[in-house]
Amino acid sequence: MIAIDGIVGARPNLMKMAPLARALAADGVFQLRLIHTGQHYDRAMSEVFFEELGLSQPAFNLEVGGGTAGEQTARILERYEGILLDGPRPRGVVVVGDVTSTMACTLAAVKLGVSVAHVEAGLRSGDRSMPEEINRIVTDSVADLLLVSDASGLSNLAREGHPNSKVSFVGNLMIDTLFRELPRAEQSPVLKELGLEGLPYAYLTLHRPANVDDPTVLQSLMDTVTSLSEDLPIVFAVHPRTRARLANLKPPFTPSERLRIIEPLGYRDNLQMIRSAAVVLTDSGGIQEESSVLNVPCLTLRDSTERPVTVELGSSELVGANSERIREAWSRVRSGRWKKCAGIPLWDGQTAGRIVAVLRKAWGQDRPSGSMGGPHAGVSA
Repeated sequence: MIAIDGIVGARPNLMKMAPLARALAADGVFQLRLIHTGQHYDRAMSEVFFEELGLSQPAFNLEVGGGTAGEQTARILERYEGILLDGPRPRGVVVVGDVTSTMACTLAAVKLGVSVAHVEAGLRSGDRSMPEEINRIVTDSVADLLLVSDASGLSNLAREGHPNSKVSFVGNLMIDTLFRELPRAEQSPVLKELGLEGLPYAYLTLHRPANVDDPTVLQSLMDTVTSLSEDLPIVFAVHPRTRARLANLKPPFTPSERLRIIEPLGYRDNLQMIRSAAVVLTDSGGIQEESSVLNVPCLTLRDSTERPVTVELGSSELVGANSERIREAWSRVRSGRWKKCAGIPLWDGQTAGRIVAVLRKAWGQDRPSGSMGGPHAGVSA
């Protein structure tokens, strides 16, 4: 079998790697070794997703922990390079998304001559103040295979001069996981546990630095959603870094019966909360995608997005952190004047198979690789 590495480091990576791990195991050509960087190290943001999504435990956990983007990048690069230097090198490395782990492991691999395939290549927000935008640009600039999730990725990569021979339009791995897990998500008890069965509510998530690191912006957002909660109860699943920022507001933010704070949810519970919501408010790219496929109105609390297809064809609209825009969009949702998802090409639950076909063509024949030792198939039985 041909040895390849799959890199995960943060919660969204696991949702994308799980269907690919299953498809690779079923195909039988590649032996996938999972590398967890430990970028997300809270159990609620990482371990529970291995369990829910059926991923086997990683062969290595780099345990990089917290710190600045530079500190995390340095630790990931150094530790993953050490793994590549110490043992048989994989034929290739698959990285997904746009987190620090994606960029750092890509750099470690290509500097040692190991081919890299980037899943979700070509996504661009146009906002270089976002750390993820830098990660995307750097990763695409040195990766060998650019696997694109929507049409905007094709045009972005063409504009940047990437040759067509490196680019493949494969669809969205996140949606593979959504379709597989949706029946189980529908059985989740989370609505009953929260006393929301049969009741309308809004679902809020918030974690991007532009929204939570500036106390003035965060305070304005919390004032806005507090006011909106008088019209419709809002459930706020709070990311650990957001919770810390809320505590630092003066005065600290205080939840209420109408604006409830809960801990981050597992994948299925989170999916159930999205699918059953009257409206979602979020700055998460993944939730933009999920809400569009589920046809749930999504107020995206950002001024730009690397996923424009969710606005053009999906159920998302950019409202930024601007109170007036948020209120106006909320009013249209509540009055039934919101757009429907028009259907997004190749977001059909079959992306993993298309990726395996690309990897077989690129890595399947020309340079065999030895076993890396141990039965790390990437997916549990």
